[in-house]
Amino acid sequence: MKSTRIRVILAVAAAGVALTACTPNQAGAAAVVGGERISSGELDRNVREYEAALAKAKVTPSDLKFQDSVPQLVLFQLANAKQFAKVAESKGMTITEGEIDQLVAGQGGQQKLEQQLLQNAVAPSQMRPFIRAQLLFSKLIAKYGGGTDEAAVQRGQEQAIKDLQAMPITWNPRYGTPNTQRSEQQPSVFVDAGRFGAPAAPGPADAPPAPPQQ
Repeated sequence: MKSTRIRVILAVAAAGVALTACTPNQAGAAAVVGGERISSGELDRNVREYEAALAKAKVTPSDLKFQDSVPQLVLFQLANAKQFAKVAESKGMTITEGEIDQLVAGQGGQQKLEQQLLQNAVAPSQMRPFIRAQLLFSKLIAKYGGGTDEAAVQRGQEQAIKDLQAMPITWNPRYGTPNTQRSEQQPSVFVDAGRFGAPAAPGPADAPPAPPQQ
């Protein structure tokens, strides 16, 4: 499985996601994606699971190569995975459980992949939804680009980003202000800490971690 299959969210999300503030009738939502809420309770459960997985792996938030708090990182991945999947499905893309199993096996198995995806703020229970979103969106990019070579991927991403912009994520501002200029030099997904205090100190590298590669 080519590494581009599991780089999609990190490579495209910052450029493609339309950003707005949370409106009063969405109170209690951490984010809203295409009319579907990610509740604060759902986010809290994922944050607790993710923090427990970090502790088990003996990794601290300051070891992560991002400059955001854990709630911000987990919310970012939950919302973008949901957005990517919804957009791809709306264009007719489908994924089987067997395709997900194949990618997991190709990356060394579930346990190994779960550990690797901790660096991308993916809680263990969200591994398969995360992979599903990646595969769905990769198929959409390939469909638009007409192939899987670098030029085709670039063409496909350009059109797919337009689809993302048509289904914006609505973020609750208490989680911070989204970083619309995100890059390897400025990897933070939010430009302030909202109500969650100062972001974790960055790890030893400046760039965000690359997803696992075969």
